[in-house]
Amino acid sequence: MRILLVEDDPAIADGIIDALSGAGHEVIHVVTGGAALAGLDAESPDLVVLDLGLPDQDGTDVCRELRARSELPIIVVSARSDEIDRILALEMGADDYLVKPFGVRELIARIRAVMRRTHGGSLATPAPDLGGLSIDVRAQRATLDGAPIHLTPTEFTLLVYLTEEPGAVRRRADIIREVWKTEWFGTTKTLDAHVAAVRRKLGDPGWIESVRGVGFRFEVPR
Repeated sequence: MRILLVEDDPAIADGIIDALSGAGHEVIHVVTGGAALAGLDAESPDLVVLDLGLPDQDGTDVCRELRARSELPIIVVSARSDEIDRILALEMGADDYLVKPFGVRELIARIRAVMRRTHGGSLATPAPDLGGLSIDVRAQRATLDGAPIHLTPTEFTLLVYLTEEPGAVRRRADIIREVWKTEWFGTTKTLDAHVAAVRRKLGDPGWIESVRGVGFRFEVPR
């Protein structure tokens, strides 16, 4: 799916681009409202992710103009958290509103939900290539080349989190927050133990690469 990202903060944009690209999307990034309106015709995106704080014009005006030109889904991402700002954006034509700071997993989930509502699932999010590994989140099952992998609930959640963005480095603090649902500032030996267990059950340590001083990266072994 082609996503037009309108975001002038390079740090935020880079994180969103990495996450969406890792989820199998093509991202066209622009930093101004004028470029967004031009990109609507030139790039033929399937969805727009729009920041409101743009350098050339207010994002709500851009949202209104995008909606006047197209029925494409629009997800607003903004630091403006007041109810009136959300209402205004939705009235200008936005399909969803996400307040910064937000997790990229939530953004991807919002994109999927909006696409289901607006296209009936016809533009489904492409699944990342996991080699012979298959994960069924609803059934809480994982298989490798058709053979079941017997994981504990925490190990399964850890594997799901790592495989959502193959090739992306997951920081230790982020993994602990997302998998264990807590902030932790002490030793991360528990995380190391769970990673070691998942590697062992996958049968090849190459599935999960350690990134020294940062965290872990999921890769399909060559």
